[in-house]
Amino acid sequence: MKRREFIAGTAALLVSPWRLWAQGTSRRIGFLANFEYPPLLEVWRSSLHERGWIEGKNVTIDYRYSAGRAERLTALATELVTLKPDLIVCSSPQPAAALKAATATIPIVFVAVADPEGLGLVQSLSRPGGNITGLATLVPEDFLAKRIEMLRELVPSASKIAILVNPDNPFHQKIPAEYVPRTAPSLGVSLMIVEATTAEGLDAAFAAAAAEHVDAIIDVGDPMTLQQAPRIVALAAKYHLPANYFYRASVAAGGLIAYSPDFLDMHRRAAEYVDKILRGTKPSDLPVERPTKYELVINMKTAKALGLTVPPSLLVGAEVIE
Repeated sequence: MKRREFIAGTAALLVSPWRLWAQGTSRRIGFLANFEYPPLLEVWRSSLHERGWIEGKNVTIDYRYSAGRAERLTALATELVTLKPDLIVCSSPQPAAALKAATATIPIVFVAVADPEGLGLVQSLSRPGGNITGLATLVPEDFLAKRIEMLRELVPSASKIAILVNPDNPFHQKIPAEYVPRTAPSLGVSLMIVEATTAEGLDAAFAAAAAEHVDAIIDVGDPMTLQQAPRIVALAAKYHLPANYFYRASVAAGGLIAYSPDFLDMHRRAAEYVDKILRGTKPSDLPVERPTKYELVINMKTAKALGLTVPPSLLVGAEVIE
C-alpha cells in the first residue's frame, strides 16, 4: 500500500501545476524599452531561466525598442498589445505610460519606474489595482536631496547646482515644479534646471550650466543619459564640473560619483513577478516593490583630477574605482 501511495505521490509531482506552466504550452511575453541594455536584459533572462522559463523553448519574447525616440512608444506599445501576449514587461516611465494607455487587460510588469503612484500608473504601492505592477526606483521623496547632500560632501563650497532632466520623462516633468521648490530651501542651495531630450541637447545643457557658473551638476537619471554616459562624462570633464550620476556605468566611464538602486537586483526580482503572473497571480495582488539594495560608486581618479578630497563618510560602504 505504501509503495502504491509513493508512486502516486511521485506521479502527482511530475504533473504539478509548476511543471505544467513551465513545460507545457508556450507562453508569450512582450518587452518594451527605450533601447537595449544587455547587462540588465541578461540578468532578467537568466532569472527567468532559473524559474523554468526558457526563451525559445516554452516562452517567446517579443522585443520592441524606441531607439530613444519617445514619439515611437505609443505605436510600439499598440503593436505589442496586438500580438496578445500573456504579459508585457517594460523598463522606465515612458514605456510604462505608453503601455498603460494601450491596454487595461494585459498584465504589465514595469521595472525601474520612479514614483509610479505619483505618475498615475498604480492606485497605490500596496494595492496597485488594475493590470499593472512592478518595481519602483525613486519612491522615497528625499532621494534627490540625498544625492545633493552627497555632492556637497565632496564639494562643500557648492552653493549652485544644476539638475539635468529629460522633459520627455514624465517623472522629470515633476522635478522643477514639485521637487526643486521643496528641496532647495531645506538644503540651502540654489538649484538650476537644465534640459536635454537628445544626445545633441546635452551639449547645450552643459553649456547653459557653465554659463550660469554652477558649482556642480546632477544627472537625475534617464534611459537617454544612461545611453549617453560617455558623452555626459566628457562634458562634465570639459567644464570641470563635479557630477553625481544615477548609473554605475557613468562612474565606470570616468564620472565622479553615482548613487542609485541596484538595477541588476531589480531586474532579477522582476522575473519573480513575471513568473507569478504566468502561473496565475493577478497584477493587482502584487504590491509595487521599493528598492531593497542601493549602490554608491566613487571614481577616485576623477576626484583627484577635480582636486577633491573624498571624505571618510562617503567611502564607508562605497565601491571605489581607482
